[in-house]
Amino acid sequence: MSERKPLILVVDDEAQILRFLRTSLTANGFDVVEAHTVADGRRLADSEKPDVIILDLGLPDGDGKDVLRHVRAQGETPVLILSARDREAEKVEALDLGADDYVNKPFGIEELTARLRAALRHRLRQQGESPIFKIDNLTVDIPRRVVKRGEETIHLTPKEFDLLRLFVKHAGKVLTQRQILQEVWGPAHTSDAEYLRVYIGQLRRKLGVTRENPLIETEQGVGYRLKI
Repeated sequence: MSERKPLILVVDDEAQILRFLRTSLTANGFDVVEAHTVADGRRLADSEKPDVIILDLGLPDGDGKDVLRHVRAQGETPVLILSARDREAEKVEALDLGADDYVNKPFGIEELTARLRAALRHRLRQQGESPIFKIDNLTVDIPRRVVKRGEETIHLTPKEFDLLRLFVKHAGKVLTQRQILQEVWGPAHTSDAEYLRVYIGQLRRKLGVTRENPLIETEQGVGYRLKI
């Protein structure tokens, strides 16, 4: 019996994009189902149980974020937003509502499939979340609050560890500045972007992050992600 292919629900009303995605995603090992409206997107998200949803925000019968709210009310299916580059505020709003990632229009299929596979890995990691996270030569032992690079122990402050633990929990997913500040420092600090940048810088230095091995990537004007 052949292995089931990941099912992608594409919610978009642009015929050219739909043709491109249908052909490209099928060629890259995905099954595809399409919705052209908010109503159809909500209905197919419920009936088809897709593995990932690719969602455009501008739909003929309403705002694509209504599909996102509906999906998040039902569960944790990964949602990738298709975004125009000049709609940064809307992109951040969608991520704060629970979207996992975004792809800027115009986009290449290599970038899109990489983001899709990262979203699928993140979902699998959440479903069978391990207390020990490993990437390259970095090991994060969540219960013991121990971080090692090879055999060397990296000494983090409590807040630095909480920040790293949040990135590990959502490895591969874009986290907005607001989401990070609220989770690690609480709702009173959601506007302290400069404060967060200082901690990100400290954490990167201690983890030995370099340009060649960024690990914690900056999503300009949006937030950060732990690269996997």
